This record gives sequence, structure tokens and C-alpha cells, in this order.
Amino acid sequence: MNSNETIPDTQSNLFGRIPEDNHLDASEQQNDDGLRRCVTFRLDDEVYGVDVMHVKEVLRYTEIAPVPGSPNYVLGIINLRGNVVTVIDTRTRFGLVAEDPDEMTRIVVMEANDQVIGFMVDSISEVRDIPISIIEGAPHLGNEETSAYIEGVASVNDELVILVDLTRILTETDLNEMAFSP
Repeated sequence: MNSNETIPDTQSNLFGRIPEDNHLDASEQQNDDGLRRCVTFRLDDEVYGVDVMHVKEVLRYTEIAPVPGSPNYVLGIINLRGNVVTVIDTRTRFGLVAEDPDEMTRIVVMEANDQVIGFMVDSISEVRDIPISIIEGAPHLGNEETSAYIEGVASVNDELVILVDLTRILTETDLNEMAFSP
């Protein structure tokens, strides 16, 4: 993919099969050009970026089956080619007001601690190559939970991109709570 290439609307795997053991540390999350390739998405009026290597696929919004007794940030589950995927309301998890899905709503499918999880976002923007040199450290917000998943920020084309690791927004306790049997 070229820098700033728009992600197509498809339910197929956009990035190929990602090996089960592909957990990159920060020094490995760049390509040979000193760039970090990120899928960018919107929540409210903010732009967030997640490392493309952590994304298994991006889905259009589909009906989500609620699971009684699940945490408030869990929307429910979907069937993805025979596999059950838990879907998280990323807006709720980030402390934003929940909104009804629309035609731009997408589900970013990722793997977190051996669980495949979907993160519902307002929209997907594009894949961007962000120079490592312009990425600043995560701001100190006085909230340890928030700083656990914010990896840094970058100003790209006069737009602030908040780099996050969505797999870290769920604690071990959260993952255990979600380990319900459908």
C-alpha cells in the first residue's frame, strides 16, 4: 500500500494473514524508510492511528448480538466466518458518549492476548506512513489507564494523530470478564 492510501470497503482480510506470534515491539514497528504505517480512524472529532501490523481486517458495521451480563463497553458478538468475535464500543471505552452506528461505522478486528476482538469506530480514514521522527511521546494525562494505550502523537498535514495500541485498552481483568462462552 502506498502512503495515504484509502482503505477499501470490504469484508475480506485487507492485510493478509498475520502470524499468530507477530507481536512487534516499538523498534520493529517501522519499515525500512523510518516510517510507521498506521490505519487511521475517527472517534468524535479526533483522529487515532493503530499499527497496521496489529490489524487483521476492517469490517463494515454488521448486526451485533448482545450478550447479557457483559461489561458496558462490550456491544456483543458477531460471527466472522464461523468464528465468534467480541465487539468493543471504542467510544465508551475512551470515555466518549456512545452514538448509534451509521454507514461510516467500521469494526477494526485485532488479536489481543489470544482473543480476536473487534473495536467499533466512527469511521476509517486511511493508511498513513508516519515518519518515526515526528512521533512525540505519549502526553502525561495523569491517568495511568489512558497512558497504558496511548503510544504517542504526531502532527501530520496539520492534523493531530493520536497513536494507540487498541489491544492495551483492555486489562487482563477486562479480558477475563469477556471470556464468556457463547
